Amino acid sequence: MKTIENYNFESKKALIRVDFNVPLNDKLEITDDTRIKAALPTINKILNDNGSVVLMSHLGRPKGTEQKFSLKNILPHISQLLDREVKFADDCISDNAQTMKKDLKPGEVLLLENLRFYSEEKKGDEEFAKKLSQNIDVYVNDAFGTAHRAHASTTIVAKFFPENKMFGFLINNELKNMDKVLHEPGHPFTAIIGGAKVSSKISIIINLLDKVDNLIIGGGMTYTFIKAQGGKIGNSLVEDDKLNTALEVIKKAKEKNVKLILPVDSLNADKFANDANTKITKIDEVDDSWLGLDIAEVSIKLFSNIIEKSKTILWNGPMGVFEMENFANGTVQIAKAIARATDNGAFSLVGGGDSVAAINKFKLANKISYVSTGGGAMLEYMEGKTLPGIKAIKE
Repeated sequence: MKTIENYNFESKKALIRVDFNVPLNDKLEITDDTRIKAALPTINKILNDNGSVVLMSHLGRPKGTEQKFSLKNILPHISQLLDREVKFADDCISDNAQTMKKDLKPGEVLLLENLRFYSEEKKGDEEFAKKLSQNIDVYVNDAFGTAHRAHASTTIVAKFFPENKMFGFLINNELKNMDKVLHEPGHPFTAIIGGAKVSSKISIIINLLDKVDNLIIGGGMTYTFIKAQGGKIGNSLVEDDKLNTALEVIKKAKEKNVKLILPVDSLNADKFANDANTKITKIDEVDDSWLGLDIAEVSIKLFSNIIEKSKTILWNGPMGVFEMENFANGTVQIAKAIARATDNGAFSLVGGGDSVAAINKFKLANKISYVSTGGGAMLEYMEGKTLPGIKAIKE
């Protein structure tokens, strides 16, 4: 398979699928440019080889053409990061876009308009993919965040480049680091799985039970586990249809000699708001009208001790409602414990939108071994699934 390292892009036009689906505030300013920065090594390699670059991405979930989701909004920032003017096509497949691709000279960069302005993108439409591929020499997929989707730009377009398709540096790094955790972990190996719902994490939990020594559960999904064992959870988030699933996980962990660690105390609120009244109780003694929104001190100490003794750490999902300042402490402290363990020689991988947002918010990204750019894609890869965007390049 051709790789970006050994391919010479001299005078070649490269179509790169990037993941520039970045968060914007109400003034349409980028609030976190991690994903754009992650694509720079791939773009710069092609430009340094004297090739030209056509960038394609989606942004948000537009219904048809919506200006607030136009990639034009992020054009100045991309130009600034690449230190050159980036051209913009106000459509991704129009005659004008084709002309601009055709006229592109070595060293130039063209950004196509939001792919999801067309419903054909998500449908994986072949004709749409063909138009994207026109006037291009080589296809590079560097959008790990969408590699689990069989969309036109992530999967179908690769058909038109049977000899000239490859991963960018970002996807190569993602696969290398995830494979390290999945296939060559140092022990003890601890996975920390948080977030709201058991249903969205059950597959990764089951797959990890064959690999980890410790499985720490946090976040809203905790209360489904606690209720399943007869605990009182008040008004806390719960999936009543997943109580048996939770018991099954507990049983499987025991069978496989995996230590399953649940929080022991809970920071509760009398309403779902930052200014709510709060009190700490045991995790299985939440009062009737109260709801658990974060882990409390004893759980933080318990989790931190296990994390700091680990050699491999995987973290996906926050410990509480970290978007609200008064319920962010659990997530912050776990992030800090992972940073300390990494400092002591552990290999740590953090992935999933909320965990990555937390790591960035608390300025700890440079203290983690690898921060994944893919939420759903990372989960599916860790579940042992084949990702369509990865398969399309390897075939």
